[in-house]
Amino acid sequence: MSKIVFVGMSGGVDSSVSAALLQEQGFNVTGVFIKVWQPDWIECTWKEDRLDAMRVCAKLGIPFMTLDLSKEYKCEVVDYMINEYKIGRTPNPDVMCNKYVKFGGFYKFARQNGADFVATGHYARIVEYLKLEAESPKTKILNTKSYNLLAGFDPQKDQSYFLWTLTQEQLAHTLFPVGHLEKSEVRKLAKKFGLVTAEKKDSQGLCFLGKIDVKEFLKQFIKPKKGKVLNEGGEVIGSHDGAMYFTLGERHGFLTSRSDSKSGKRSDLDANAKPYYVVAKDIKKNTLTVSHDPKTSIGENSKKVFELKDVNWITRVPSDGTRVLARLRYRQLLQMVRIRNQKSRILIEFDEAQIGGASGQSIVFYEREVCLGGGVIHAT
Repeated sequence: MSKIVFVGMSGGVDSSVSAALLQEQGFNVTGVFIKVWQPDWIECTWKEDRLDAMRVCAKLGIPFMTLDLSKEYKCEVVDYMINEYKIGRTPNPDVMCNKYVKFGGFYKFARQNGADFVATGHYARIVEYLKLEAESPKTKILNTKSYNLLAGFDPQKDQSYFLWTLTQEQLAHTLFPVGHLEKSEVRKLAKKFGLVTAEKKDSQGLCFLGKIDVKEFLKQFIKPKKGKVLNEGGEVIGSHDGAMYFTLGERHGFLTSRSDSKSGKRSDLDANAKPYYVVAKDIKKNTLTVSHDPKTSIGENSKKVFELKDVNWITRVPSDGTRVLARLRYRQLLQMVRIRNQKSRILIEFDEAQIGGASGQSIVFYEREVCLGGGVIHAT
């Protein structure tokens, strides 16, 4: 009998092609649209996305289901994000969405309802290998199956950075059908299969919520509080609506004394059209420090050593002193680091000082194209 796979259908081209490819490979496929929480003041998009997902399933002749995970999404993604910003940390909602929604609620639902696998349209790959383990010093060596999470083949679309929380158990029951393809190939396949999503634009912005300005979203939950914008010398040169809304390296959303206060179009520029970047923020004093040089070392902006919490190792726990590659931002070029396992603390030491790396962000580790795991920056 063919294996049963539940595909998370977002209404986009990637998950649509994933379902089509799995059906072509002989799997017993069911499409599942995940309904998440959406505030009533945002233009409703989930109904349209659900309709597109339904149309794809109808075209393929596969069952379609809707799974309501709005409570989980509101609690584990939205509330988490708002609370992190309130205390001056920089959250990563896409990581939490994968952990608690796609590979939390959806994964659990699929497995409880008879699915051998779940599948999504993520650009990542899973490779099975045999791991040699000794059952005991006096017994034979055992061959056990293990799984590596690999970066997607298309470097511009690779999403392994957001999947570092996956476990061996989850990888054993997960499929990423488009991870070995480039985006252009996925669209060609969508046309070949005759899917209505072939030309649909990729979603932007917050996971599942679509294209929405993060600051405008946060202002609905965190009351704006006017503060001062400072230059590197500590002089007041402008204002902002709340330091908690900003991340290091950002260059939009604040006003300087030379800005157009009516339109805000030049809020990040000086009189000579040179951009300003946020290089430090003080949540208690509600101030931002800006500079023309985003690499300016002020406060926590430039660091080599980071302490991690909530660390997850996908394959093995590296020993103290192990050197691997890492990135602390999506699509950042991989950097060389040394891992320090110090009792209950894990410290990550970069060879080169890193710009940004605010508390709350993820550091994800790699060995060539293999994603080893990751963790959340606890202190800088």
